[in-house]
Amino acid sequence: MDFIWILIAYLFGFAFKQLNLPPLIGYLIAGFALHAYGLEADSLLQTLGNLGVTLLLFTIGLKIHLKDLTRIEVWGGTLFHMAIWVAALTGMLTLLSMSALPYFSDLTLQSAAIIAFALSFSSTVCVVKLLEDSGEMKTRHGKLAIGILVIQDIAAVLFLVFAKGELPTIWALGLILLAFSQPIFNWVLNRSGHGEMLPLTGFLLAFGGYELFELVGMKGDLGALVFGVLLAQHRKSGELAKALLSFKDLFLIGFFLAIGFTALPTLDMFVIALGLCLLLLVVKALLYFALLTGLKLRGRTSYLAGLSLMNFSEFGLIVMVLSVNSGWLDNNWLVIIALAVSISFVITSITYKGAHGFYARNKSIIRKYERSERLNRDIFCQPPNAEVLVIGLGRVGQGAYKALHKEIGDRVCGIDADNLTIKHLTEEGLPVVMGDAEDADFWDNLNLAPVKLVMLALPSIEDMKNITEQLQLSNYKGSIAGIARYADEQELLRESGIDHVFNFFAEAGSGFAEESLKIIAPQS
Repeated sequence: MDFIWILIAYLFGFAFKQLNLPPLIGYLIAGFALHAYGLEADSLLQTLGNLGVTLLLFTIGLKIHLKDLTRIEVWGGTLFHMAIWVAALTGMLTLLSMSALPYFSDLTLQSAAIIAFALSFSSTVCVVKLLEDSGEMKTRHGKLAIGILVIQDIAAVLFLVFAKGELPTIWALGLILLAFSQPIFNWVLNRSGHGEMLPLTGFLLAFGGYELFELVGMKGDLGALVFGVLLAQHRKSGELAKALLSFKDLFLIGFFLAIGFTALPTLDMFVIALGLCLLLLVVKALLYFALLTGLKLRGRTSYLAGLSLMNFSEFGLIVMVLSVNSGWLDNNWLVIIALAVSISFVITSITYKGAHGFYARNKSIIRKYERSERLNRDIFCQPPNAEVLVIGLGRVGQGAYKALHKEIGDRVCGIDADNLTIKHLTEEGLPVVMGDAEDADFWDNLNLAPVKLVMLALPSIEDMKNITEQLQLSNYKGSIAGIARYADEQELLRESGIDHVFNFFAEAGSGFAEESLKIIAPQS
């Protein structure tokens, strides 16, 4: 039976990959197909899904800085959106309850409010997968979307507490001591090395946090998130997140398959779920856009954040299950919401894939809705005296950037979307600028005339192709260099317009050989 799940998930995921669509769409459809075939999910599939979600929240925590959550665009955008959404959708559903439409006619004010609340959340799993696949977790809109999801998770915990009528135990107060345990976490991570002990340490902390919070009556996933946040400042947090990446993605397949086993829908249920998605997803994205631009964010940031968050959440299913078990809602609505969540994943995945191209074509219209006053973090800086720009300051990018800086000084400038990376390099006295190189607004505000070379040191070839397109649209006349890890990627990058493509592993070997020859050169 387990092999059948793997086979069907692989076939559907592979098929959608060949269509240049996210494989998660295939996993969702595979779950419904397995259910329709008569198979039933056992505890193993549910366990895998739960493991995936726990690891996901832990790795999110590794990338969160508490200061980001205190920004008004994060907590204000979340709470204002939730309040307006729940009020408006409750009113709409109440009006529909007066009609003769199937399933709607039985709704009460309370059940309408529960459905509205369930649909107010965005999917952590779906949004993070989209951002990771696009290489946008550290961008302005990526961090904003993640911050909003975290605030939503906190609201989810509060709902569960009040809905179940079970307060956390008195021992929950002891969780405050976790704030003083960071040195212990750091000591453990420092001594875990770089081999198999590193991901095992991640498993220990993620699931240890889950069990600890469950033990004191709190939501376990919140514990995994908190433990990740405690390690976010550690220098190995990024390495730990990468070590857990494959495990997390593999386990999450179980989560997507499990959604399909929620219930088998009727045609009426499918039509209602599809109708809710087509109507409400657009409204959800537009409401985020209106609120975030009203909070002085740029149009592009608001547009991309709203587009990524326009889906419905797996937490909505938890709300529905709890409500059905409590007798507040009819079981049919659980099936409808499960369908709506699945359809919203598909629509978001397809829509977000063309998000950057849409913005490039319609940026003048989107910018009209920006406020004249701009947040300090969104003001662009011109790289001073820069003839060479290094885009992406990870390990490879920083190595190239610092080597060039030794040779040509301040004629080279580094650019990265991660404000912490920029902060650290600025403290070293190096000329760097924070910016998302896939952002059309970023290039529109830069004078590229003095720039002779742009070096793309990014892990995703899609990111490099998008940046190359932005440079071409900005009439950049200099050269572009990029790195690739595999031979087939080299050809794709050349076709996109990159002038010089270097094979990462081959060049590392050549560089190692050249440096080694220098050791024996004086002896010859």
